[in-house]
Amino acid sequence: FVRSPFAHAEITGIDATAAREAPGVIGVVLGADLDRDGIGTIQCQAPLKNMARPVRPNLATTRVRHVGDPVALVVAETADQARDAAELIEVDYEPLDTVVDMAAALQPDAPTIWPEAGSNLAFDWEMGDAPAAAVAFGTAPRTVTLELVNNRIIPNPMEERACLAAYDAAAEKFTFYVSSQGVHDMRSQLAAIFGLPEDRFHVLTTDVGGGFGMKIFMYPEYVATLYAARRFGRPVRWTADRTEAFVSDDHGRDNVTTAEMALDEDGRFLALRVRTLANMGAYLSNFGPFVATAAGNRMLNGLYRLPLVYSNVRGVYTNTPPVDAYRGAGRPEAAFIVERLVDKVAREFGLTPAEIRRRNFIPPDAMPYKTATGLVYDSGAFEKNVDDALAAADWDGIPSRKAAARGKGRLRGIGLATYVEACGGGPPEWATIEVAKDGAVTIVIGNQSNGQGHETAYKQIVADHLGVTPDAIGMIQGDSERVARGNGTGGSRAIPVGGAAVADAATKVQEKARIRAADLMEAAVADVAYADGNFTIIGTDRSMTLAQIAARSQDPLAFNEDGSFKPPASTYPNGAHVCEVEIDPDTGVVEVVRYTVVDDFGKVLNPLLVAGQVHGGVAQGIGQALLERTVFDPETGQLLSGSLMDYALPRADVLPFLTFQYNEVPCTTNPLGVKGAGEAGAIGAPPAVINAVVDALAPFGIDHVDMPATPEVIWRLLRDARLAQAAE
Repeated sequence: FVRSPFAHAEITGIDATAAREAPGVIGVVLGADLDRDGIGTIQCQAPLKNMARPVRPNLATTRVRHVGDPVALVVAETADQARDAAELIEVDYEPLDTVVDMAAALQPDAPTIWPEAGSNLAFDWEMGDAPAAAVAFGTAPRTVTLELVNNRIIPNPMEERACLAAYDAAAEKFTFYVSSQGVHDMRSQLAAIFGLPEDRFHVLTTDVGGGFGMKIFMYPEYVATLYAARRFGRPVRWTADRTEAFVSDDHGRDNVTTAEMALDEDGRFLALRVRTLANMGAYLSNFGPFVATAAGNRMLNGLYRLPLVYSNVRGVYTNTPPVDAYRGAGRPEAAFIVERLVDKVAREFGLTPAEIRRRNFIPPDAMPYKTATGLVYDSGAFEKNVDDALAAADWDGIPSRKAAARGKGRLRGIGLATYVEACGGGPPEWATIEVAKDGAVTIVIGNQSNGQGHETAYKQIVADHLGVTPDAIGMIQGDSERVARGNGTGGSRAIPVGGAAVADAATKVQEKARIRAADLMEAAVADVAYADGNFTIIGTDRSMTLAQIAARSQDPLAFNEDGSFKPPASTYPNGAHVCEVEIDPDTGVVEVVRYTVVDDFGKVLNPLLVAGQVHGGVAQGIGQALLERTVFDPETGQLLSGSLMDYALPRADVLPFLTFQYNEVPCTTNPLGVKGAGEAGAIGAPPAVINAVVDALAPFGIDHVDMPATPEVIWRLLRDARLAQAAE
């Protein structure tokens, strides 16, 4: 791909003549080619009322809007030949003024990224009763305000985005391998873009090396690659290199927020008011507006009895890559707002972090509890999670550890954060279980593993229902022809929704097998019971296994049962994180020395898989809190942190050993009793880490640190605090 070196520029001409004649080149695709052949554009799948929604081109034709915007595609026999030829394409740019800061983008004299939209305001969204919030804050005995930043994150999965496209001219059909989080939505979007029936696209996704939300979405490169395969009559493959991934993958987070809490004299919460600027980047990605609004803001109630919550979010266009879902998709942003504000309230009231939370927690006997944002929490023991986390972290011993740190010339701090998220809800999921005549069992399901361990969990569910060993069970995912339908993977739905569908299908197989066993053993169905892998005539020793029943089938496929589950509501996993840090005041380096998590994921089916999810999420949360800084040059829009030399991901030496335990409070709205677990670590970690950092810096009068709390940020805060203290 030829990508724009400018963040904002008019395209006044493109000459690809030399590239087309270069060695090994099969062809060049420009945006004009796509337009001429009627190829549609990528649509935002989550529009809001009164939202400015300009067209996003697959290949820019008249204007580029961020560095890395694709302008042309070169197809050659080898990747090196394609790169060499791409250098020969001459694009004439007329640079335009650039804006990357949200506040600056909303100024009247800011360069307008989408002239047809009239301004850089993508949408203005609100939730709750603004007049009622104004009254609550006008009459509250106490109010506390906090301004904070939820920093932009660049996902960086281990496996970059990749795809392989082929076109069968005789069948007029595409085959498309893509590193995705679900093939069916990908197929639907491609069909709409190309104006063809869905059955003209066979979309396949095999093993995926990490997704974190970023691989859910449709991207321009996929459309252009498919088009090239059809136009040139050759299979075309593309893999992003790490450098272009930094400027072409959808980013995450990037919010600036003012949060206010109204309280009574005893520190009990009366109302929460939140105002946020949310960066959309240059284009609206598939779900960007939803992530910035309803997905996260519904969780602003936290775990607390809050009579009133009001939120206003303004989405802003800037000359930066698009922003969409990243692990947690709005819920980490909400938890960071609430838990940082609650910690500041505790300091202003002279209460401990645990006490302010205990005073305001929703008690177990209040369940089900309808929040001010309209959600209904079905279950939870929030105070127990905190109590267990404090005990496991030895919170009471922190004074002596702080004293020991001071003796070494270091600053030690401890932070508590709680969280709740809505996940495992949304649309239905379907599963099919096939049992072959030879006894082999196959699970067919429409979500997609990106390393979470779906196969292990689903095999476990089926083994429990049918009494077969996991080795006898196979699984098919990621094939839009072999799997009839599915909603992909996102929102921690794999086990709560997909697992429930698998259980439903397994239950149907069990019942059909019981009926067939009764016939084979010449018994009444009511007299046959299933237990421990055997279908047994009650009161006798006559029994059959599933494999024995299948072997008597007249057909190659002995059983073929469909299951489904449509969640009646979301599940609400919750928990408590305790982080302990030491800071070197001479360098500003923060070391996480201890980390404790107590979660409620409802019924835990596989403790090892759950622990793996928590470990990975906490690692990403620590990365956001301390390391991951996305920097654009304000004048040119260039990404200055565009490589792994400049963008700091968490590594093994940054992460402590994690103490993890859980309390099982079964979900009442899920047949398995489970609550989603995949995103929880990334939700609870950022506020816990920053609360710990602030606690370490509190003796210097520092009451807030924005993410990422890099050594430079900490060093400057301490320097300024010391200068201020010296001046007093």
